Amino acid sequence: MAEAERIIGTPDTPDAAGEGQERPDAEPEREQQEQEQAPERTRGKRRVAVLFAVALFAYLLDVGSKMLVVAKLEHHEPIEIIGDWLRFAAIRNAGAAFGFGEAFTIIFTVIAAAVIVVIARLARKLRSLPWAIALGLLLGGALGNLTDRIFRAPGVFEGAVVDFIAPKHFAVFNLADSAIVCGGILIVILSFRGLDPDGTVHKD
Repeated sequence: MAEAERIIGTPDTPDAAGEGQERPDAEPEREQQEQEQAPERTRGKRRVAVLFAVALFAYLLDVGSKMLVVAKLEHHEPIEIIGDWLRFAAIRNAGAAFGFGEAFTIIFTVIAAAVIVVIARLARKLRSLPWAIALGLLLGGALGNLTDRIFRAPGVFEGAVVDFIAPKHFAVFNLADSAIVCGGILIVILSFRGLDPDGTVHKD
């Protein structure tokens, strides 16, 4: 009898009978897993929204301030804000933040573009609010200076960045530089505290 069952393919054990068929309780388990993962996905979307909102705010603030400086301050005398300790003085900077490396404008342009791509890819696993703010500041600042690199003279990808914040005994910079520095400092602090972008905390 067993030989006949083997030949015609009829299973002779309960396991064989259920082979290739989904367990009755598999569907509820999958639904439960999806329900548990749903809040995590929603949280991730909110953090990404925060990242891009911060980036947009920083970007618009930087671009708007530069447009105002070019229209009202360029080719004019500096404006004293706090005596000679802090002035607004419009300059064109072909280098990196705070005027460093003027001979490597194209390299800095490529670096800024690479930073934007890395942040965009990192956003997919973002679950931490502080990281969202930090990356948003970096993204907004990088976009602000990259806009100058692309659209300002002397040419595409070689444009000079508009700087105007001039503290005494310090390099002249702009709001994009400030956003980049603040974002970088925040990332260092988060890293030292062991907080990862996905919201997990590790201790070395």
